[in-house]
Amino acid sequence: MEWTEGIMMETRNVSRCFPMPDGEDFYALRDINIGIPAHRLTILRGRSGSGKTTLMNILGALDKPSTGQLLFDGEDITGWNEDQCSLMRREKVGFVFQSVALIPMMTAYENVEYALRLSGYEGNRQERVEECLKMVGLSARMHHMPEEMSGGEQQRVAIARAIAHRPKVLFADEPTAELDTNTGLQVVKIFKTLVEQDGATIVMTTHDVGLMEIGDKVFELEDGEIISER
Repeated sequence: MEWTEGIMMETRNVSRCFPMPDGEDFYALRDINIGIPAHRLTILRGRSGSGKTTLMNILGALDKPSTGQLLFDGEDITGWNEDQCSLMRREKVGFVFQSVALIPMMTAYENVEYALRLSGYEGNRQERVEECLKMVGLSARMHHMPEEMSGGEQQRVAIARAIAHRPKVLFADEPTAELDTNTGLQVVKIFKTLVEQDGATIVMTTHDVGLMEIGDKVFELEDGEIISER
């Protein structure tokens, strides 16, 4: 299968439909053909209901397309079973969600270290945890509990947790939606630093027009279709 150089992920004619009680099919996505460039920040932008989160879930192997193909790092993973998808998610991708979902009984350090253990990371876990928390500017807060941190600090812990095992792709679903403008910009600046200094590949959803200029690649969705690309 022909693969495009420099592309980390690719969708080919991907659609996602859901059967409705009235017998009609609702298409959350229709014939999506996009390439996610490696080592870049890609933004999926659209209003609520545009299909951007559905597309991210398919890219992250949390959901499967109804039709079409999904390629990850040159490999067609469309027909993978749940065990294969689960292993890929654990080892090769990271997720940052709008709700940070930190474990409340664990410190920032413990949240990141626990994620490393789950991923089967074989390096020096202490060194990697401290490196990631330093990367997001939280070296001095690593032994604090989530309840002792601001929303922005919690989101930065969630980013450190998501990148700790060195995933090939980091997915961030509306990571700035519940943050004020300045804190949101700090989070996006961390993403840009990860791309520029760590060679990360990041896919982020947002409805914020102001963030479009920050992305290296931007796909805009409306009613389940790509309406613009730049």
